[in-house]
Formats: sequence, structure tokens, C-alpha cells
Amino acid sequence: MNTPIIALDFREYETVKEFLGQFDEKLFVKVGLELYLSNGPKIVEEIRQMGHDIFLDLKLYDIPNTVGKAMEGIGRLDIQMTNVHAQGGTAMMKRAVESFKDGNPDGKLIAVTQLTSMSDEMVAREQQSVLTLTESVVHYSALAQNAGLDGVVASPLEAEIIHEKTHSDFLTVTPGIRLEEDSNDDQVRVVTPEDAKKMKSDYIVVGRSITQAENPVDKYNKIKSIWEGSTVG
Repeated sequence: MNTPIIALDFREYETVKEFLGQFDEKLFVKVGLELYLSNGPKIVEEIRQMGHDIFLDLKLYDIPNTVGKAMEGIGRLDIQMTNVHAQGGTAMMKRAVESFKDGNPDGKLIAVTQLTSMSDEMVAREQQSVLTLTESVVHYSALAQNAGLDGVVASPLEAEIIHEKTHSDFLTVTPGIRLEEDSNDDQVRVVTPEDAKKMKSDYIVVGRSITQAENPVDKYNKIKSIWEGSTVG
């Protein structure tokens, strides 16, 4: 069972340092756009020196050459996972794989399918898609698999069907995780850790439910125990 990934929804390094200093175990954390752009690659170095694994969540989406060049730099960072956006297309994803794996052969490269803030109505109205939300996610997952990526970012609601339509070790990394007592904020497709496990998610990403908790360590341990099946909450 993979450790829950904690989304570090902060801007300043000192806040990150204070937050992570509360834990006495190795964590898997997500560094997103806000934190990375505010601090640059140094934030990766600092967190790795603390002993934690990193999912660098930048969702690269551009022409293949630009993404390829960016991935060359990212591949030189000591990270365990990063991502692109599947809507960039097969050529872009293939170029991203080549560039990233050249510098970081053991790192995982995954693709965002549809954001967990998207709904069926938004996909139909704003993207003018003839596919349903689930069909769109499965379609992008197949493109990512064929391009050689290790997995996708999707809602837990789509995890099981993604596994059915791809190979068994194709990863599903699923944000939108909340405990029942937590706020959904801007997430639309939200599930509990217990439900995500039942839905065959490989990794869950949990942010504000932990980072904004009165006692983040206790909240993390509760979520981790539910995810690992030692309790049902």
C-alpha cells in the first residue's frame, strides 16, 4: 500500500519547514505551482534533504519541444514523480517521457486527465466534448499509456475503470480526498480515503484536510490508517 501524498498547499519555505518538522517519519509530499514558483528548484533540494519523497505537480502543457526542454531540467531534480497534462497530446507526452527518464530513469511520469474541479456539465458545456467526463478520462488515460507514461492523475471515481482499460501496473494518483467532516472547497469529485481504496486508487493526494488541521500529525495518521485498512475511521 502506497503512503498517502500530502499536498503542501503553502507558499513560503519557512511554513513548509515548520509543517514538516512536526513529523518524525518519511513522507511523500506534493509540491505544486504556488510553492515551486515562489521558491524555485531550491524547495525540492530542501525537502529532499529532510528525507521526504516528492511529487512535483506542475502539469506541463505546451508544444512538444518546450515541454521536452522543461522536462530535461526537471529530470535533473531529485524527485520521485512529476506530471504533464494529457490534453497536450501524444507527441508532447512522448517527448516528456524521453526527456524526463533520460535524467531520472526511476522517476514516475504521469498525466493529468481531467481536474477534480471539473464536472460532467462543465466538460459538455465548456470543453464542448461529445464524451462524458468518465469517457474523457479513460480516453486520456489510454493516450498516456500508449505514450509510455507510468500513470495518470484522476478522480478516485475513475480509478477502477482506468485499471480495466489499461494494464495492471498503470498508476492512478487520485486527489480530491477528504474525510467526511472536512470541507470540499473547490473540489467537485470528492471521496473519503476508505472509498478511494475500494475504488482501486494507487495513491491518494490529501491537502487541506491535513495541512489545515488543528493537529496535522494526528490527521495524517488517521487518514493513513484508514488508507492502509487498519481502521475504518
